[in-house]
Amino acid sequence: MPIDMYKTQRYYHHKDFRKHSHFHAGKGVATEGKKRGAREIKIVRKVLDVNDAIAQQNRDMFAEKDVFVVNVMSSPGSGKTAILEKTLSHIMQDVRSAVIVGDICTSNDADRLAVSGAPVVQVNTDAFGGDCHLAAHVIKTAVDNFNLDEIDLLIIENLGNLVCPAEFDMGENLRVVVLSVTEGEDKPLKYPLMFRVCHAALLNKIDLLPHLDYDRNAAVQNIHKVNPQMPIFEISAKTEEGFDSWIEWLMQKIHG
Repeated sequence: MPIDMYKTQRYYHHKDFRKHSHFHAGKGVATEGKKRGAREIKIVRKVLDVNDAIAQQNRDMFAEKDVFVVNVMSSPGSGKTAILEKTLSHIMQDVRSAVIVGDICTSNDADRLAVSGAPVVQVNTDAFGGDCHLAAHVIKTAVDNFNLDEIDLLIIENLGNLVCPAEFDMGENLRVVVLSVTEGEDKPLKYPLMFRVCHAALLNKIDLLPHLDYDRNAAVQNIHKVNPQMPIFEISAKTEEGFDSWIEWLMQKIHG
């Protein structure tokens, strides 16, 4: 894969995002007395407030340029890169697309997605401590690598994590969570915030169901316990089973 098919960039934290330890919303619990705990809660609130302000700037910018933004999240190994490869192959002829890929290290996923012909920017977080999520200020900087006048759809492939990415608004229009059948039926109940804030779920790797002891009905029920209205698309990124419904739904959202 020619290196010039995508750009590899490293982005650093805004000063307000410097961390004393790794914590997020609701995690500022005191371990050495109430005074310290109160300070940590204030720091977390400041981080999220700053992020939300930048996310709104992003949202205004995307709206002005008429760019639809999708944030795709999941645990590692769920198959979201494979899903995005197949999704781009279905829509690139009609929808001018670009991708921002988040990972701690490597450009492996960017290499794969660049084959589609879409412009791809890689964001590696190892340079600022191996963060487990992307945030609004990173997206704001990354989009400088694109000409937004030539893009209809921006896909953000977030880092593999069912916890932290759910807490950070980036100015996106749509949030999608991928859950593979190899992860177990209980993940929506164990990580409810992710499924609560997303607009759709992709239940991936259904081609493996004949080989697994997996209750797909229980998985669907667990998702709907957390988010009763969430549409669920049962798909296989390998065989493309179920992709027609997913692509049709996505295209409806893009064209509004």
